[in-house]
Amino acid sequence: MAQTISLKTEADADSAVAKAVAGVIAAGRAAALRHWVPATSGNFSVRIDAGRIAITRSGVDKGNLVASDILIQPLDEALLPGSSAEAELHTALYRQRPEIGAIFHAHSPAATVLSRLALGEATVRFTGWELQKALAGVRTHEAIVDVPVFANDQDISALSGRVDARLAQPAADAIAAPGYLLAGHGVYAWGATEADAARHLEALETLFEFELSYRRFIP
Repeated sequence: MAQTISLKTEADADSAVAKAVAGVIAAGRAAALRHWVPATSGNFSVRIDAGRIAITRSGVDKGNLVASDILIQPLDEALLPGSSAEAELHTALYRQRPEIGAIFHAHSPAATVLSRLALGEATVRFTGWELQKALAGVRTHEAIVDVPVFANDQDISALSGRVDARLAQPAADAIAAPGYLLAGHGVYAWGATEADAARHLEALETLFEFELSYRRFIP
């Protein structure tokens, strides 16, 4: 009986890994179809369990991901060989926020350009857009939604610390978006599930396009 339970537990664990890997592959391919991850940019991760995530390794084409392109990263250990330097931004968020089930990072033109325009303000603030309601916790187009903007930094540990500190203290007069921008770099979006993260990424990317277009008409 004990052996049967052990085998079942191992099978469940293997199934959870396979499901997370498949989720990462699907997310990467979907983003590539939208031209959000040019030239091997971006990174995608899905939580396996409380202590592990599946995450894209460095330098792989997100539109042609296969299982060998995905690392199984323990959250309480050093980054595995072949990891993207930015993987620490993923692992830190997973450790700080156990409710997060997936994190998707893309380099779309809209996110990358708007992040530079808004760096001085340190925030992209949305209000009046119906699509805001696709974001978790937003119930009306009249809500104010803040997307933090951070200066890009090659010191990922320092950047991760700044991200954690700011996300822990959201603005009192706005709803915190499930994502943030890195100036000249792109967007990180997350959700409780892979589907939530994908919806948030698509909604934020579209809102960035709306905002860029709208700003062209503002004197």
